Amino acid sequence: MTISVGDKLPDVTLVKAGPEGPQQVSAAEFFAGKRVALFSVPGAFTPTCSAKHLPGFVEKAAELKAKGVDEIVGTAVNDAFVMSAWNKAAGSDAITMLADGNGDFVEALGLTMDASGFGMGKRGQRFSMVINDGVVEQLNVEAPGDFKVSSAEHMLGQL
Repeated sequence: MTISVGDKLPDVTLVKAGPEGPQQVSAAEFFAGKRVALFSVPGAFTPTCSAKHLPGFVEKAAELKAKGVDEIVGTAVNDAFVMSAWNKAAGSDAITMLADGNGDFVEALGLTMDASGFGMGKRGQRFSMVINDGVVEQLNVEAPGDFKVSSAEHMLGQL
């Protein structure tokens, strides 16, 4: 079953790259008590993700925060090292990367996709959501191959 607006996020473990190496993060603890703009991509460094998705959230970070977003989070079914490298290469300090290396988060959300045809295995769909104190406030899931509703610009219009 796919997560919906009004649902509480599942409490799965994500991983954040830190100065001492990868750190496990409880989704329930991380998303508690704040409003988060989250975007998920099929893979770090993939063409649309790197050319449009991440840059849009970097560019619109101040506007999102001005509209009540406490933190902006990017996630993908990649390891913490890849997510950290992607943020260093194309992101900013305004974006927190949370790795979903095993795909547990997107599976618990019901938002997986099969990218085996591209040699990528099970991945997360392209989506964005606004999460308020662990509860989904907005959910924007892209149709396969699209990049419209999960953009930072679309999210700004929802806030």
